[in-house]
Amino acid sequence: MSDESLVIPLEELRVDDKLHFVEEPIAVMDREIKQLKRSCIPIIKVRWNSKRGPEFTWEREDQFKQKYPHLLTKTAPSSSVAS
Repeated sequence: MSDESLVIPLEELRVDDKLHFVEEPIAVMDREIKQLKRSCIPIIKVRWNSKRGPEFTWEREDQFKQKYPHLLTKTAPSSSVAS
C-alpha cells in the first residue's frame, strides 16, 4: 500500500546533472528591515520546495533578487490603483 501524501508531482521535481534534488524558492512570504549598527538591510522570508532542509528561510533581498528576480517582481505591490 502506498502513501499518497508522499507523492511529488513530476513538474515540481528538479534535479541537476548528478541527479541531486535542486531546491528552489516558491514564494516570498514576508519582508523586514534588519537594523545593524550602521546600516539597514532588507530581508525577505522565502518559502522553498525543500524536501530535506527548512521550508522557510530569511534571505538578504539584494542577494536573492540577483538569483531569483522573477519571484520579487511577482510580489511587488501594484502601482496602479483600482477606482
